[in-house]
Amino acid sequence: MAQRTGDEPRPDAPAPGVSKGVGHSLDAIVQTMSVAVSATVTELPESRVRVEAQVSAEEIERRVAQAARTLARDMKLPGFRKGKVPAGVVVQRLGREVVVDEAIRGSLGRWYVGALDVVKIHPVGDPDISLAETGAPAVGEPLDFSFEIGVRPVATLGDYKGLEVARREPSADPEAVDAELEQLRERMSKLETVDEAAQSSDFVVMDYVGTLDGEDEPFDGGTGSDQVIELGSGRLIPGFEDQLIGAAAGDERKIELTFPDEYGAEHLAGKAATFAVSVNEIRRRVMPELGDDFASDAAGFDTLDELREDIASRLKEADETRAEADFREAILDAAVDNATVTVPDAHIDARARELLHRMMHQLEHQGISPQVYFQISGKTEDEMLAEGRDDADRTLRREAVLAAVVDVEQLEPTDGDVLDALQGSAVQESTTPEKLRDRLEKAGRLDDLLDDLRQRAAVDLLVEHATVTAAHAPDAADE
Repeated sequence: MAQRTGDEPRPDAPAPGVSKGVGHSLDAIVQTMSVAVSATVTELPESRVRVEAQVSAEEIERRVAQAARTLARDMKLPGFRKGKVPAGVVVQRLGREVVVDEAIRGSLGRWYVGALDVVKIHPVGDPDISLAETGAPAVGEPLDFSFEIGVRPVATLGDYKGLEVARREPSADPEAVDAELEQLRERMSKLETVDEAAQSSDFVVMDYVGTLDGEDEPFDGGTGSDQVIELGSGRLIPGFEDQLIGAAAGDERKIELTFPDEYGAEHLAGKAATFAVSVNEIRRRVMPELGDDFASDAAGFDTLDELREDIASRLKEADETRAEADFREAILDAAVDNATVTVPDAHIDARARELLHRMMHQLEHQGISPQVYFQISGKTEDEMLAEGRDDADRTLRREAVLAAVVDVEQLEPTDGDVLDALQGSAVQESTTPEKLRDRLEKAGRLDDLLDDLRQRAAVDLLVEHATVTAAHAPDAADE
C-alpha cells in the first residue's frame, strides 16, 4: 500500500503553485541529466501555464552533431566516401543555421518532454510551442523556447470520507447462462452439405468472376474459386449475399451491384459491377442437442446441470469484478460531486479528442481504419467528439479530485508498490521488476507510473472509508 509520508518534503511533488491556485510565478528551476533542459513555469488563468525552457549549449551541440551525421548519409563530396563526411564539414558546407534547424526539428519533442519533467505538471491537450526569435544559437549558446498548455484542473475537496454508496450484489443472469450454452453449441456445431435452397445463415461454396460495368475482363481481385461465404453475415458488399438466397448447388447466378463510395479499393469505389457466380455447394450448420452427452463432449461434465452450474459460477465471478469496479467508480463520483472543480471547455474538447484518438489507435491495431469505423458507426468525427465531451469532463474531474486526495493525504507509493505493479510486465519482457523500473526511470517514464499508483491509492482510501448503504441484484437499468 502507498504510505503517508507526513510533513517531510517530497522531491517529486508538483511545483507548489501549479496545484494550489493561479496568478504567481514559480522558481521551479531543475536540471535533468537526460536531456539537459531547465525550465520555469508561470500559472495563467483557465488552468493553463506558460513554461519558459532552456536547452543547454552542450545538449545543442550534441544534437547538432547528430543532425550533421544524419545529413551526411546522403551527401557526396569529393575526397569523402558517401555517408562518411565529417560533421564539421557538413556544417561548413550547408551552413550552421541549416544543421541547427534540422537538430531542433528532430529534438524539440524530446526537449518539450524534458521541460514537462522539470516542472512536474500534468498537461491537458497539445502545447503551443514558440522558439526564441534570436535565430539559431551560436556555438556555446543555449536555445530558449516556451510553450503554453492546459494543465489538470485543481479540485477543492468536500466530504470524501464516510461516503455512503450502494453496492450491488453480483449475479449470473439465467439468460446469460443460456447465451453461453448457445455459443458453446455453435463452437461444437458441424457444417453439413444439404440438397436444398440456401437460407440465411447457410454457407455457400462458389466460384465467381467479377467485371466492372462496360468492361469484358475481370477486375483485379474479382475472381475466386471454392470461396465459402455465410449468408447474412454482412461481410461482403451490400446486396451480394441477399442475391444468393434461394440458390442451390449447380445454379448459375448473375449478381449486379454497386461498390460503396467509401470502398477501400479506390479503383472500385462507386463502380457498378456484375458477378457471374457458380454455386458449388450449400452447407448448413447443425447444432448438437442440449443434454448430458453434450455436457460431456463439450466440457467433460457428467450432466447438463453441472455444466450450467459451472457457467453460472464463472459468470458470477466475472460480475463480482464488474460490481467492485462499479462500486469504486460510484465512490469516486460521490467524492467528485462533493468537490468544486472548474473545468474549462478547451480542456474538455482537448481530452475528448485525446480519448477518441486513443480509441482509433486501438482500432487500427485491430485492422480497422478510422474511415471504416466512421462508416460503420454512421457518425462523423465531430459528432463523436461532441458525444465524448461528457466522458472527457468526468475524467478530468475525477483526476483532479484524486490528485487533491493524494495531496491532502500525502499518499506516496513505496518501492514495493512500484515493483509489484511492474511484476506482470517484467515477466512478459523476461526481465526483473527492478531492471524494468530502472529502465522506466532512465527513459523519464517512471513518474507516469508513480502518478497512476498514487491515484489508485487515493481510490483505495475512498473505498476504505466508504459505507455501503444498499445491496441489490442488477436489474434492467443496470444492464
